[in-house]
Amino acid sequence: MGLEKTENRFADLAGCVPVREPQRQFYFMEEMKKLVAEQEKELGRKLTMHVATFGCQMNAKDSEKLCGILEYIGYQETESEDADFVLYNTCTVRENANTRVYGRVGYLGACKKKKPSMRIALCGCMMQESHVVEKIRKSYRFVDIIFGTHNIYRLAELMYEREQTGKTVVSILQEAEQIVEDLPAVQKYAFKAGVNIMYGCNNFCSYCIVPHVRGRERSREVCEIVKECADLAAHGVKEVMLLGQNVNSYGKNLEHPVSFAELLREVARVEGLERIRFMTPHPKDLSDELIAEIAANPKICKHVHLPLQSGSTEILRKMNRRYTKEQYLDLVARIRKAIPGVAVTTDIIVGFPGETEEDFAETLDVVEKAEYISAYTFIYSKRTGTPAAAMDNQVPEEVANERFQRLLKVVGRVASAQAEKAAGTVATVLVEEKNPESGLLTGRMENNMLVHFPGEEALIGTLVPVCLKECKGFYYFGEIV
Repeated sequence: MGLEKTENRFADLAGCVPVREPQRQFYFMEEMKKLVAEQEKELGRKLTMHVATFGCQMNAKDSEKLCGILEYIGYQETESEDADFVLYNTCTVRENANTRVYGRVGYLGACKKKKPSMRIALCGCMMQESHVVEKIRKSYRFVDIIFGTHNIYRLAELMYEREQTGKTVVSILQEAEQIVEDLPAVQKYAFKAGVNIMYGCNNFCSYCIVPHVRGRERSREVCEIVKECADLAAHGVKEVMLLGQNVNSYGKNLEHPVSFAELLREVARVEGLERIRFMTPHPKDLSDELIAEIAANPKICKHVHLPLQSGSTEILRKMNRRYTKEQYLDLVARIRKAIPGVAVTTDIIVGFPGETEEDFAETLDVVEKAEYISAYTFIYSKRTGTPAAAMDNQVPEEVANERFQRLLKVVGRVASAQAEKAAGTVATVLVEEKNPESGLLTGRMENNMLVHFPGEEALIGTLVPVCLKECKGFYYFGEIV
């Protein structure tokens, strides 16, 4: 639905509702704040909200905005799903994510029978699929609000419509109308934050639903990103994660094109920021300029997440990844040569249609040669609407599972060997939390690995030097030096 239709539904507010964003959303947040205050007075208590996030870091960033809007309106966050307003921010990259959401929504239906005033909202990638929305409307009629990835910022407006009409609100845009960022947000950590630099993806890997649910690539202006980073730093944030489906493509669609390396340089100039991470680059177009910038800039973490997906050139061709095994390994070698001590991590899919034992052996070969310090590993999941879903020679589930277990063993062995090399050295660690059971602090190294060590809670949010005394494969025990 477009903006004009939305405005028509609020004809009684003609002349009051701003057209421009984010002023429009602040208007509806204020209107919802009044309604929430009335409910609180009737109930004699604060209203509660629960936001559950499924999926990637970009979904997590979206949920921070959703929580911020709800908190502004007057809701109090709770860990319980027995809340007055429950929102699921969904993912559809893999089938099991959809299954989990349906199960959880079914549970919420039972809760709503006991508390009819409860409001349930579903948003995110899963809602961009028409068959999903149709199923929810038929089988889960108690859901109040359904919206997608392109209008996350309109939560308050959709909530207001639900309260005024008393009907289920469905608002799915097929493409983004605009980028709206200047709204309240609730950060999980006070000292680190994600920053969206772009939205969407143009790569169309044959197995991936993301371009269909997130839309085409849209980059934010450099000045907007730098301003957000500066505001975060002014409020105590030490580390930012620059987020995009393919950060290498950043800036190509701007009126005045800018490279991702140039953006990194600008962000690194922000006073107060001490660490910069980014997620995710694509091997097909990771530039020498970017490698040089990572090597030269002390604020940029010496950690490159480089999704492999498969080590077989033939499978990579079927995946539409646009690089070969040899090109990938050459890229890893160039990164390691330019950035001594760099940590390389990856994503790997097992059981893609047509994958043979020989193809799988090529993947294991790359794992050995690339020497990853960690890897996210997945069994291929068929997604309706993608070319891979219609391919012949779908790999039997039992074969994919067996290969997956073998992959885990090789990844574990290689990663442990890489991690062991750092034992006895001193690393700079960003302290994140204190474990209430062990009493140990937990922090992350530049390569994103965890370290547990004794220390005072006052150190949370600071960078401290830690000697890595003992390697446990995927984490360390250490001592502050």
